[in-house]
Amino acid sequence: MIKVLVAGFKGRMGNTTTKMVLENTDFELAGVYDPSASESNLSELPDFENEDVPVYTKAVDIDGSTIDVWIDFTSPVSVYENVKFALSHSISPVIGTTGLTNDQVDELKKIAKKNKVGGLIAPNFGISAVLLMQFAQQAAKYLPDVEIIEMHHDKKLDAPSGTALNTAKLISEVRKQKIQGNPEEKESLIGARGADYEGMRIHSVRLPGYVAHEQVLFGGQGEALTIRQDSFDRISFMSGVEVAVKKIRDYDELLIGLENLL
Repeated sequence: MIKVLVAGFKGRMGNTTTKMVLENTDFELAGVYDPSASESNLSELPDFENEDVPVYTKAVDIDGSTIDVWIDFTSPVSVYENVKFALSHSISPVIGTTGLTNDQVDELKKIAKKNKVGGLIAPNFGISAVLLMQFAQQAAKYLPDVEIIEMHHDKKLDAPSGTALNTAKLISEVRKQKIQGNPEEKESLIGARGADYEGMRIHSVRLPGYVAHEQVLFGGQGEALTIRQDSFDRISFMSGVEVAVKKIRDYDELLIGLENLL
């Protein structure tokens, strides 16, 4: 049994993840964590009234020897310290929270390497999203003019999404930086052209009713290609989380992207 802690269990992704862990016969839910929680046991919540699982509100109270994997769906503000704590206590982190800076990721990689702990930061746990990123990188070799539109629910805190940013990073590996559109263009409304990542434009949409969606638009002479991915329910991410929990302890470094485990 893989002993799992879910951080951010009161959020929508955290709640879905908690249910997945409880339903998986290979996993044991050893605890849940949220500094804002008022409960001391998961059974105090209606969704989990038959579950005897401790609720932690302080990281220092978590006994690292009782946890194998730390699943994190918290917030950009707290994720760095959470991952740092997990790695420092030989707990393998599986991170779905976005917002980590490049410097923070570099520092976490050093900690993981020093402690020989496997971990994963995944911009997206959806298999279709991973495939979209791979397809987009392949397409960019032949169609270097590209823009990205990502659409999420209106409660999402960061923009652009981690998936969109990672898509742009993967494309930049095979595409030379270039200015797209008319070099003389002027925005009559600041921000109309979206964020600029090495010449690529990224547009973020935030609306109620959406979950997680992305389009990568390529344009060429007399042709266009659109690659689109849609996640209509958070349950779509659970197959990827499950794979990560099962495999991550076989590694001794911090990996970026679910594709490294597939």
